[in-house]
Amino acid sequence: MIQMNTYGWQGADAPARVTAVHRDRYTLICPQGQVFARLKTGVYYGRGEEFPTVGDFVRIQYEPVGDSLILQTLPRHSFFSRRNPTKGQGEQAIAANFDTVFVMSSLNHDLNPARLERYLTLAWQSGATPVVILTKADLVDDYTAQLHNVQNIAIGVDIVAVSARTGQGLELLAPYLQPRRTVVFLGSSGVGKSSLINALAGETLMDVQAIREDDSRGRHTTTHRQLFMLPGGAMVIDTPGMRELGMWDVSSGLGDAFADVEEVLTRPCKFGDCAHQSEPGCAIKAAIAGGELPEARWRTYCTLQQEAEYTENRGQFLRDKKQWHKSIAKWSKKMKQSGEIRK
Repeated sequence: MIQMNTYGWQGADAPARVTAVHRDRYTLICPQGQVFARLKTGVYYGRGEEFPTVGDFVRIQYEPVGDSLILQTLPRHSFFSRRNPTKGQGEQAIAANFDTVFVMSSLNHDLNPARLERYLTLAWQSGATPVVILTKADLVDDYTAQLHNVQNIAIGVDIVAVSARTGQGLELLAPYLQPRRTVVFLGSSGVGKSSLINALAGETLMDVQAIREDDSRGRHTTTHRQLFMLPGGAMVIDTPGMRELGMWDVSSGLGDAFADVEEVLTRPCKFGDCAHQSEPGCAIKAAIAGGELPEARWRTYCTLQQEAEYTENRGQFLRDKKQWHKSIAKWSKKMKQSGEIRK
């Protein structure tokens, strides 16, 4: 019998844990061992039960022969999702019940500050602790500048540079990889998620493809989300590289990822209803002009906030946008009539 507390379960009456998600089938680990399972249709399509994802603990009807049935998704202590890239499909669950998020970016050609800010926002929102992992350190002679750029973005977040090929920095990951703890790996295709998992496991758990010579990026390897147990007792969840990372619910994650921006927003502006656009006496404009707040970071904050608002209430967002355009048109017409704006 498998002790489910080794897989992070802390209560009695041990459930199963989802270790992989396929199209309409799940791989689970339960007290009886590894099993395959399907959803109980009446529960998940009739009662609106939360669909399970990798890392979820679930109640099952165990079947020694054939597929077991998943009856219930248990409450989560952390959860990562994004807006489904398929239009009209809403939210896409990525992983659940993890303690740390390894937000990964490679040091050679993949380091993209805007993308990193997106990952950090969703990582904070998940309820877990993000850590930035800068991979492929062996391919860069001096990454001081890249490290400095990441420090300006990942405020209050640990940053570790590693090389899966040489082993550089892997020992620094030990505090996050403790027994019964779960880490989810997030990053775009080719950042080295699978290579790092293999290096930490000391064996080949994931297939790794060669680096392309034209842009030094790896090809897409992982095709589905999967949970692995490392030799030391920690668990890792590998996820496919994401070409799109649309905001879903980031009501708290945005504030954590952009604490510097939100601190400036607490400062008084000349006008109480300042939109932080062209108004005089704007605290945001003053911070940007004084070099305290990079303009690019402010723009990213606004973009992500707008995406989140759009997702939260698409209809209201469109109505507000339409009203805003009407207000601008009325203001322009008024200014033209008064002669303050030349026709």
